Amino acid sequence: MKIAIDSSQILYETGVSSYTKNLIEGLLQIDKENQYIIFGGSLRRYFELKNKLKLFELKNNHNIFTKVFPLPPKLTDLAWNRLHLFPIERLVGDIDVLHSSDWAQPPTRAYKVTTVHDVIPIKYPKLTHPTIVSTHVRRFNIVKKVVDAIICPSESTKGDLINLGVSLNKIFVIPEAPESIYKPATKTQIQKIKSKYRIEGNYLISVGITPRKNVERIIQAYEKVKTGKKLKLVVVGEAKTEISYRRGVIFTGPVQSNELPVFYSGAEALVYPSLYEGFGLPILEAFSCKIPVVTSNFGAMREVADSCAQLVDPYSVSSIVEGIEKAINNRGELVKKGSERVKKYRWTNIARSTLKIYQRRQERKVKKIEIEKERA
Repeated sequence: MKIAIDSSQILYETGVSSYTKNLIEGLLQIDKENQYIIFGGSLRRYFELKNKLKLFELKNNHNIFTKVFPLPPKLTDLAWNRLHLFPIERLVGDIDVLHSSDWAQPPTRAYKVTTVHDVIPIKYPKLTHPTIVSTHVRRFNIVKKVVDAIICPSESTKGDLINLGVSLNKIFVIPEAPESIYKPATKTQIQKIKSKYRIEGNYLISVGITPRKNVERIIQAYEKVKTGKKLKLVVVGEAKTEISYRRGVIFTGPVQSNELPVFYSGAEALVYPSLYEGFGLPILEAFSCKIPVVTSNFGAMREVADSCAQLVDPYSVSSIVEGIEKAINNRGELVKKGSERVKKYRWTNIARSTLKIYQRRQERKVKKIEIEKERA
């Protein structure tokens, strides 16, 4: 088969970027039979994208071709999502499978696969800018109509998709995994990061600052935590005007991706009582760095953490306080459970499961031929 994968979002250093990069690397590692066309479009960052995709070729030049086009996102959105013009085959040639992001749906004759990581803007429109909400709604409606298979990372997100009208037989749950950089850091690395960000003593860590991440309640809980240790709270992200600075709370601002494993490793616990997640990757990242996790007792977070984290009611400050104290007091047990739990999540497994979705195209083709023979 010829399999084309849209990698345009690999530029943006987000969770979707990480997913795209690791999936491609995993597929190229396990699959030596099919041919992969890794393509993307950007105007301002054309050469940067070209160099990033070239790295895939350097590692796996036997069954991969990369193609980069000087196409701005607004133009592709207009041509593909609004006007439904210009088949992808005119850019990449004939293909059997197209794996696109849920942001761009070019017309194609190929078997069409899309990954939907979450439906946050649609499910919680009040937490998102109206323009982003309307864009997501429009694009999601296209996905429902034209895509043959939708991959999502959790049973929770699968339920959301069904509630939004996606056919059950189109949905396939394939959990994600942490990158290989997430592992325990050395004491020297931890001390360097603490010095750089002026963190003194022991600390809890929280990741993200959007309202959905529940930062205000996390701060309120932190102020009430009672342990034998004097703790700081490190929030990875930029402080917003609606979040006041509090004594002992440190907002890091943007951090480099290779710094986050060190932040995790030095923390007493990850405090992650989010109000909604499509998956909850920071839970597995923290497990990989061998620290205990406090997270929400419902949805994808409970699904990912299972019984290996301290589960709390994210709407209750007192529940978060109790969860933090239990996580610190039961650190050894939770670290052991988390370390075992994260072993189940591997990118090679994700790649194998995704390849099975691609192979459905061949199965469908064979079945169609058999039906035509019976009719003849």
